[in-house]
Amino acid sequence: MPSAVVSSRGAFVALRFGRFAAMGTVAALILIAGVWASWGTAHHVMLTKGRERGTIEVTRCGEDACSGPYRPVSEGSQPRASVVIEKNVAVRKGRTYTVVVKPGSDAVVRSGPAGVLYAWVPLGGALLLASVVVAGGLRRTRSAWVLAGLGTALLTAAFLAV
Repeated sequence: MPSAVVSSRGAFVALRFGRFAAMGTVAALILIAGVWASWGTAHHVMLTKGRERGTIEVTRCGEDACSGPYRPVSEGSQPRASVVIEKNVAVRKGRTYTVVVKPGSDAVVRSGPAGVLYAWVPLGGALLLASVVVAGGLRRTRSAWVLAGLGTALLTAAFLAV
């Protein structure tokens, strides 16, 4: 007949495994969401072979977007009177930026090192958030510090590059 001590240990192990599985799943989902959110822009910036590349001189800005004339740099790219770039911290009226045209549209995203780092900002935030889950839910403080350090480094690099 099992004793109360053995049954209590089994319950403790089951609860510990359940916490580990649940928090591991949450941390993994946070990181997957960060990659998913970043990849929407990052694939245009990082995989530029065959894409139209050029520059935009920002002449007008609205609430959500800025626009200006596009001058091609790559072969096969055509000049455009106006293309649209998302208005954010990294875009200012009167400045010129290197960009990549999103296929099938007049929308562009920043390219080069600043564009790559800016595209991965959502992943930086996800790394910081996942570090809290890993430290608190999984009790893995070293891993949490690594995640937090990577997230902080990515966000800092993006801030400095933009």
